[in-house]
Amino acid sequence: MITKPDKNIIRKKRHGRVRKNLFGTAERPRLNVFRSNKNIYAQLIDDINGVTVASASTADKELNISGGANIEAAKQVGEAIAKRAKDNGYKSVVFDRGGYLYHGRIQALADAAREAGLEF
Repeated sequence: MITKPDKNIIRKKRHGRVRKNLFGTAERPRLNVFRSNKNIYAQLIDDINGVTVASASTADKELNISGGANIEAAKQVGEAIAKRAKDNGYKSVVFDRGGYLYHGRIQALADAAREAGLEF
């Protein structure tokens, strides 16, 4: 019996291929996106020092996002991560889509972050 490959394993392989060309620095951190069935998460990561500079997600209590991981929630997370990046003095980032297709929630988050002032 032939089994279907796991979508998350395929995504992780794709993410590895994408990540070998992306690198976040102290001046231009990497904007990483992770999407689950219930939430969407965004992190600004400085790969040189190995630290997370800022983060935002639909699970944050202060954002008060109801409805979980839909396109509207992704837009709110994109705006929040852009605001937090600007508060920490960053205006330019490297976008890491996390192995996901640039479509739907990932695209909505990226577009909202761009509209809120982040450059990538």
